[in-house]
Amino acid sequence: MLTRLDLRGFTGALADVLPRPAPDQGEALGAVRSIIADVRARGDEALYELTERYDGVVLESLAVDPAEFSDALERTDPTLREALTASAEAIRDHHTGRRPVEHRTGNDGVVVRSSSRPVERAGCYVPGGRAAYPSTLLMTAIPARVAGVDRVVVCVPPGADGRVSQVTLAAAAVAGVDAVHPVGGAQAVAALAYGTQTIPVVDVIAGPGNVYVALAKREVAGVVGVPAGFTGPSEVVVVADSTVDPDFAAIDIVVQAEHGPDGLAWLVTWDETVADAVVAAVDRLTAAAPRRDEIESTLLVAGHCVLVDGPDQALAVSDAIAPEHLQLMVEGAGSMAARVRNAGAVFCGQWSPASLGDYMAGPSHVLPTAGTARFAGALSVADFTRDVHVITADRGALERVGPHIVALAEAEGLDSHAESIRLRLRHG
Repeated sequence: MLTRLDLRGFTGALADVLPRPAPDQGEALGAVRSIIADVRARGDEALYELTERYDGVVLESLAVDPAEFSDALERTDPTLREALTASAEAIRDHHTGRRPVEHRTGNDGVVVRSSSRPVERAGCYVPGGRAAYPSTLLMTAIPARVAGVDRVVVCVPPGADGRVSQVTLAAAAVAGVDAVHPVGGAQAVAALAYGTQTIPVVDVIAGPGNVYVALAKREVAGVVGVPAGFTGPSEVVVVADSTVDPDFAAIDIVVQAEHGPDGLAWLVTWDETVADAVVAAVDRLTAAAPRRDEIESTLLVAGHCVLVDGPDQALAVSDAIAPEHLQLMVEGAGSMAARVRNAGAVFCGQWSPASLGDYMAGPSHVLPTAGTARFAGALSVADFTRDVHVITADRGALERVGPHIVALAEAEGLDSHAESIRLRLRHG
């Protein structure tokens, strides 16, 4: 099921030969823009109609009663409740350690105090509908909470019964979110960006989704803050050598492929025996998987087995793809990881599957896709904050640096900028 690509001996530009699906987004973008305009114009009324059209359900309300959060947690199976709590603790611990600290500098008497300040309101998009993703709620809402955001709201597509799943509401209780709205798709993004009668405007929208959600976030970027990475369909590149257990590599390819269409799942190896074994294992595991249709929809379009000359070319291939997940199932994985340039998250060794990062490692599993790992990283507290610089100087400091300011301002033809310094220095 994985398409073979032999790059051994190839010395040209990888970008010219690496197949990467490039779906036509024109139709989707047109639909997204229409949805956004409709929500802006009609608010709640549009949300009710769009939810019935796209999700096939008639909503009773656009907001879940917060009392249902704690009730859902109490009714959750104890084993699952413990898992939610453990995952939340790992996420909270990791992001607490990454909170920015105040920074103070001084130069010629000019004192700069830089501090990171949270936004007031954050909107978390959590996929849903046919499946529930409580882990994504934790992975988006907890970093916002750790950052110090005042109000955290969640939008999630409703199930077939028009309700948000119990486990997602339980996760809302664990994460401490303020509101949950049973709305998904581009219409949820539009509601968070522009506000409706029920859903308030937020300052930042975070969370993964399908191509419609990702395009909607691009459309509203600038109206609200949107993390730089395109967080769309799931991706994995597995780099493997002769030390790999073929079943381990195969199941990790299947793991990402089961998210469904438009994703990407690659095996990269310099050992043809490994390639044969992993490809056979992927076929076997796919045939037995409950979500076989979703897996095949990814692998038939974007499942590849790439043969390369060695580790250097393997890394070059991976860096060219810039995958969401990169698994290094090789001897010396740690040293190879240090050479990776482009990846959302890197998993080292046979015992560090991407599923570990999806649920329990601590960093957010909301990662850049579609090649945006070239310039973006995982969702973090930084995405819910912004730096504010407080600058203070006295007359002596301005006398010392003033001539430089005047010279630079005059060079740029900004005479009033220069005069703002000269005027002050003329007055005692």
